Amino acid sequence: MKVTDHIANAKGNPQFTFEILPPLKGQSIDAIFESIEPLMEFKPPFIDVTYHREEYVYIPLEDGLLKRQVVKKRPGTVGICAAIQNKYQVDAIPHILCGGFTKEDTENFLIDLDFLEIDNVVALRGDAVKNETYFSPEKDGHTYAVDLVKQIDQLNHGSYLDVELQNSACTNFCIGVAGYPEKHMEAPNLESDLHFLKKKVEAGAQYIVTQMFFDNEKYFDFVKRCRAAGIEVPIIPGLKPLATKKQLNLIPHRFHVDLPEALIKEAIKCKDNAAVRQLGIEWCSAQSKELVDHGVPVLHYYSMGKSDNIRQIAERVF
Repeated sequence: MKVTDHIANAKGNPQFTFEILPPLKGQSIDAIFESIEPLMEFKPPFIDVTYHREEYVYIPLEDGLLKRQVVKKRPGTVGICAAIQNKYQVDAIPHILCGGFTKEDTENFLIDLDFLEIDNVVALRGDAVKNETYFSPEKDGHTYAVDLVKQIDQLNHGSYLDVELQNSACTNFCIGVAGYPEKHMEAPNLESDLHFLKKKVEAGAQYIVTQMFFDNEKYFDFVKRCRAAGIEVPIIPGLKPLATKKQLNLIPHRFHVDLPEALIKEAIKCKDNAAVRQLGIEWCSAQSKELVDHGVPVLHYYSMGKSDNIRQIAERVF
């Protein structure tokens, strides 16, 4: 079922969903199931599965030169989605990236998803690989998420890269995209970021999932600006509870979001990470309850493979 249908069928009742990471190469899927199991009692209508693009490693050769080798540390997104749908009978939503994909790769990826009866995708540009300063697309790949959305939408209308195909089948993907309440790190300002978000919606995106935020006013303002700009699709808030003191520096650096001063002060007072984790649960629970009171359609949690703190939050909210 499409995300938009899940939201419509809920008739205003907020739904609980979450996102998981594929395991590192060499690990089994059991760890995924172990993290999912404690959360299934809250009846998530869908579960997101991230996609991680390739990385480059340099291997020394005998002549002193270096050989560049491509590795994928977290493969398995499509297989995990199929396993989740088979085991739990809930919709699994794979992320699909511009980075690391040609247009042909993208089309074949989408065909596989369609054969597996996966109804939703989240279309993202993806980040630059570690040795790049700026994002660089594959040759004959997409540079921007809006172009990826357009390709998915074209496939929904039966338009494939091979224009000579006759009587081609239409896919029926519901397309989600990312939104940034505090703007994307590469956007020059909030208005520019909003302009390009609207372009993604006009290209066929049917819902938005936000980057994590720790101040609900940032989300409320973002929704207000989206509506004023004519963006009417559902906007799902993305939440992540603080879990360690290290994240006080890591989260702003990696995700380019602000942490409220009150949260920082309380975290600094914590004697250890267990206390920080409990603080994160309390803070995220309060965020969640306020968002529910404001009528959000879905609360979407970034679990990062850990479910105990997400479960405690869900017990308080749902």
